Amino acid sequence: MKISFPKARGPVAALTLAIAQLAHAHAFPKHEVPAAGATVSSSQNSVAIDFDDGLESEFSAITVTDARGNSVTSGKAVVDPSNAKLMWVALKALTPGVYTVTWVAVAADGHRTEGEYTFTVKE
Repeated sequence: MKISFPKARGPVAALTLAIAQLAHAHAFPKHEVPAAGATVSSSQNSVAIDFDDGLESEFSAITVTDARGNSVTSGKAVVDPSNAKLMWVALKALTPGVYTVTWVAVAADGHRTEGEYTFTVKE
């Protein structure tokens, strides 16, 4: 016995295609340094995030704050001119504690994603 399903047509096919395109239109992190949940030394001097899509540098950002909510970034986040998928920010000297990385990524097509994670500086 062979079972066959009708092919999607009309609005269903259009909706399926639209959803598939939207799913690929946002930039999401592939790799972070330091990684989410990592424990690092106080010599950590930057945060870098590699995304799966190119970024608009004017609208994308990384901020890093200490446990009190004070910024520890040294300057503005930069999208690497030779690799539009890589964004990084320099850090001030870090002391032991937990730090929160907050990122905003605006893909080249204008779609925005954001997120955050923490890492710990060991004593």
